[in-house]
Amino acid sequence: MELFKTSSDTLFILLGAIMILAMHAGFAFLELGTVRRKNQVNALVKILADFSISTIAYFFIGYQIAYGVSFFVDAEILAKQSGYDLTKFFFLLTFAAAIPAIVSGGIAERAKFNPQLAASFMLVGFIYPFFEGIAWNQAYGFQAWLKLSFGAEFHDFAGSVVVHAVGGWIALAAVLLLGARRGRYTRDGLVSAHPPSSIPFLALGAWILVVGWFGFNVMSAQTMDKISGLVAMNSLMAMVGGTLAALVTGKNDPGFVHNGPLAGLVAVCAGSDLMHPLGALVTGAVAGALFVVMFTLTQNRWKIDDVLGVWPLHGLCGTWGGIAAGFFGATTFGGLGGVSLVSQLLGTLLGITIAFAGGLIVYGALKYSFGIRLDAEEEFNGADLSIHKISATADRDTHW
Repeated sequence: MELFKTSSDTLFILLGAIMILAMHAGFAFLELGTVRRKNQVNALVKILADFSISTIAYFFIGYQIAYGVSFFVDAEILAKQSGYDLTKFFFLLTFAAAIPAIVSGGIAERAKFNPQLAASFMLVGFIYPFFEGIAWNQAYGFQAWLKLSFGAEFHDFAGSVVVHAVGGWIALAAVLLLGARRGRYTRDGLVSAHPPSSIPFLALGAWILVVGWFGFNVMSAQTMDKISGLVAMNSLMAMVGGTLAALVTGKNDPGFVHNGPLAGLVAVCAGSDLMHPLGALVTGAVAGALFVVMFTLTQNRWKIDDVLGVWPLHGLCGTWGGIAAGFFGATTFGGLGGVSLVSQLLGTLLGITIAFAGGLIVYGALKYSFGIRLDAEEEFNGADLSIHKISATADRDTHW
């Protein structure tokens, strides 16, 4: 029976890892559909290359920082370990690799390629696992202090803060250091629209992410005996709430409609194992509206050229999710309890502080040493031709 349980848990977490791996295709197509046609190839290549770099960084450095586990032993020893222990690395890697995938959408269309790969290595090797270890592995005594002081640890079941807020706030630092795309904002204050190149591809990316998210959330239980139908129900309700709120707030705009469910799912990650479904519905709806309002504000009023709106979507909705777990996870609002609003606030604040500071350090160092953005001619020609020497469609290269 013990062998059967271990084998079942290994298969369970492997399927979760595969579903989240598939989400990276969602990141790729969401970015491909949002950027202009001259940057579509770059969107696809970045996500795959970033995932590969993330694997190397997490294998050699990040996983040991977060969990104290090293793979620098003989293969014979690794082979004798539980298949679950090795597969768990794959599962947690897919979370870690989401960080550069999130950042990619914010810095699209004008970022250099190789410096971004270097940034991905540093983020997944050092910045992300530092907070991951604090939140999910009791590192540095922070969680113990919260429990002693406020009665409960910081609760983030599936990564509203650990993954999404961290990725979104790193992206904000990168976007600010990178600067806006040339021609995006004119000197007289006008905003030049850069509409999505392909709504169908944007929608495809959103749908892939939505489907994979049920592996992201439900399989964060990590073992079969801890699987919860409540997580699945709450993920569904938050997705629906985010979609409908974005539909109304965004006045039927398809870009907002397809990002709405993602906003809801980002927000519900933290408390999806604790909330009542109605609490999850409200959490998702607030996130959907929050994304629309803050995307519009950052792009048009504040002139922050975050191409996919990853700071509003992941940074702010992830922050809301960490706080919402303290509200709707409490028994007062129909939740299962065992959470402290103060602990949620402090844990969330710590996460975004580490992320934003880490983003400034990593991208600031790269900016002043190697440069992080394409020159004017390269940006005009597009990242596809400037970096990869090919366009997404042959018609640009055909003269007959």
